Amino acid sequence: MTTLTVLFDEGCPLCLRCRDWLQHEPALVRLELLPAGSPAAQARFGEVPWLGEELVVAADDGRVWVGAAAFVVCLWALEGYREWSFSLAQGSLSAVSSRFFDLLSSKRRTLGRLLGGPTCSGDRCHSLARSAPAYR
Repeated sequence: MTTLTVLFDEGCPLCLRCRDWLQHEPALVRLELLPAGSPAAQARFGEVPWLGEELVVAADDGRVWVGAAAFVVCLWALEGYREWSFSLAQGSLSAVSSRFFDLLSSKRRTLGRLLGGPTCSGDRCHSLARSAPAYR
């Protein structure tokens, strides 16, 4: 696996903040961040039943993760969070992280409004921008 495609809800301010954060974290695996409602996502992943309703991560080798598992895979791809991903994927932390993600996801639009959302122009949001490259 060399690339993970992260399909996110482009209408959600919290999701846009998370997308921006992912774009600027040093990654061990190339991340392609794709709005779930975009024509490209529909053409490539239109048969994925959760598209647009849940966070979806698809690997270039055909594997797909949804919801909390997709979030953990995103962490796994990041240089500074890979060890956390292993902890969150096993044992009692797995159940806790899954419940936390489900709660966060169910309230994502409300949380996004409370956070104020990122400042976006075009396909780029600037709320969490840093100078670090997204892929090394």
